[in-house]
Amino acid sequence: MNFLGFGSSATVLFKLKAKKNRPKKKVVVTGSKPRVKELCIYQGTEPIAGEIVITPKGRKLEHIGVKIELVGQIELFYDRGNHYEFTSLVRELAPPGIMTTSQIFAFSFENVEKEHESYNGLNVQLRYFLRVTISSQYGVNTIAQEEDLWIQNLNPPPQINHSIKMEVGIEECLHIEFEYDKSES
Repeated sequence: MNFLGFGSSATVLFKLKAKKNRPKKKVVVTGSKPRVKELCIYQGTEPIAGEIVITPKGRKLEHIGVKIELVGQIELFYDRGNHYEFTSLVRELAPPGIMTTSQIFAFSFENVEKEHESYNGLNVQLRYFLRVTISSQYGVNTIAQEEDLWIQNLNPPPQINHSIKMEVGIEECLHIEFEYDKSES
């Protein structure tokens, strides 16, 4: 926020490094204004990397640090105020200082276990997102912006057991076991 609380004193642009022809998914992103957004699909084992471009809107932007977080969060729609964060990793991008021109900060989250898949349902939402925070003194002009990610874990299909087993018997007297193999060969 700027000094009077109208608007932001800097623009934050996310540039994610993604493979060409990466599949995308259209998702309704909730918030103050629900909107449809196209998100890149990442595998659970892939690193998330890219650049953040911060451009001050005025002459200068004083801050006490710039950080980026990778957050995994579960939101229950009937309990909007409480969110359960199951993953949260922070990287410091810049120490305290003054920005007068546009600056680019590279980031990378490697070897991060993203064990849950993203989900957007009627009552619950499981989301992963990046949050950039430009902290200012006393928290008056702190700027925070988020960028959603879609995580998908692909597992090999389970092995199909083609045999059927059935056991029939009389307790402690007679016991018969049938096995029928319905293989297609």
